[in-house]
Amino acid sequence: MSGSYSAITQGIEVSVEPFYLDDESKPEESEFIWAYMVEIHNSGSEPVQLKTRHWQITDGFGRLEEVNGEGVVGEQPVIEPGETYEYSSHCPLSTDNGIMAGSYAMERPDGSRFHVAIPPFSLDLPDAIRSLN
Repeated sequence: MSGSYSAITQGIEVSVEPFYLDDESKPEESEFIWAYMVEIHNSGSEPVQLKTRHWQITDGFGRLEEVNGEGVVGEQPVIEPGETYEYSSHCPLSTDNGIMAGSYAMERPDGSRFHVAIPPFSLDLPDAIRSLN
């Protein structure tokens, strides 16, 4: 993915590419919508199953929202060695920027679980002017 953020944990690579959804956002009502594409690649030697997700979503004012749930987009996919699982989702914010990060709980065939990092990624308007403070 071009313009993506990546992290590798125990042979599982998570890449995320965010997109601002201008057509679905309503800035005049403080409603900003982002979509994000996720690729999860298993370069390990055994299959893993994505069991749960944990997201930390921080808006432009520093307010933190945490989201926990089973699987992703209604699925708990098994990702075989060498395979990649892809999905897309979205995130509404009340500010025009923010940051998302988190983790997935993966399960091995023997029932043991481990957490895989979702890399922090920025939610910024495409034409936003950045200044260093």
